[in-house]
Amino acid sequence: MTRAPADVVAALRELADVSRETVERLEIYVDRLLDWQPRVNLVGASTLPDVWRRHVLDSAQVMPLIRPQSSRLVDLGSGAGLPGLVLAILGARGVELIEADARKASFLAEAAGVTGAGVIVRNERIEDLRGPQADTVTARALAPLPGLLEFARPFGHAGTRCILLKGARYEAELTNAYKMWKMTVDVVPSITDKHGRILVIEGLSHVARNAASDGTTARPRHRQPKGRRR
Repeated sequence: MTRAPADVVAALRELADVSRETVERLEIYVDRLLDWQPRVNLVGASTLPDVWRRHVLDSAQVMPLIRPQSSRLVDLGSGAGLPGLVLAILGARGVELIEADARKASFLAEAAGVTGAGVIVRNERIEDLRGPQADTVTARALAPLPGLLEFARPFGHAGTRCILLKGARYEAELTNAYKMWKMTVDVVPSITDKHGRILVIEGLSHVARNAASDGTTARPRHRQPKGRRR
C-alpha cells in the first residue's frame, strides 16, 4: 500500500482532524488511483510522484470551508474524485459525484466501494442536469469561472456555497464572471500551490443587463485559509 507521507498526514489532521482509519482509507484510494491511471488518464502523469500533496491534500483543504450544516454536496466534473471523493472519505455528507466520462465514472464507483465512501456517482453530463439542489457545490480544474458558475447554478438554492479551486488566472476569471454574475466571493490562498486560490462563492445570481453594462464590479474578499472546522 502507498503510505501517506508524514507531513501530509499532519496537514490532514490540522484540516479535518482525521483518524488513522481515515488515513488508511485515503491510502486505499491512492492505490486504486495509481492502479487505474495506466488505463484511464485520471490525473496528469507529471503529478503522480507528488500525488498526496498535489491531489489529496489539495482536495482536503476544501473541508474546513464546508459549512457544518451542509447535508448535500455536489461535485461537478469529478474525474478522479477530486475534490468530491476525498471530501466524502474525510466525512463530508451527502456527496454526489457528477462525471460524464463512463470510464472515470467506473473508477469513481470502484474507489468509493473499496474506501467505504457513501457517495452517489452520476455518469451524466452536467449541462443535462437540473439538480439536485445542494448546500455545497465543488469543482476543481473543470472550466473557466463564468461557464463554471453556469454549470453550478442549477444545483444551488439561496444558501448554497460554491467552493471552487482555481489557478493563477483566477483574477482574470473573476473579472469576466462579474460581468455576468452577482455574488459574494471570498478568496482563500491554496496551501498546496502558491499561485492557486480557492473561491468561496455565495449569493449567486445573474447580473441585470443594465448593471452589467455600467462598468461597476464587486470586489472579492481575501482571507487566510482556516484550520480544522470548529
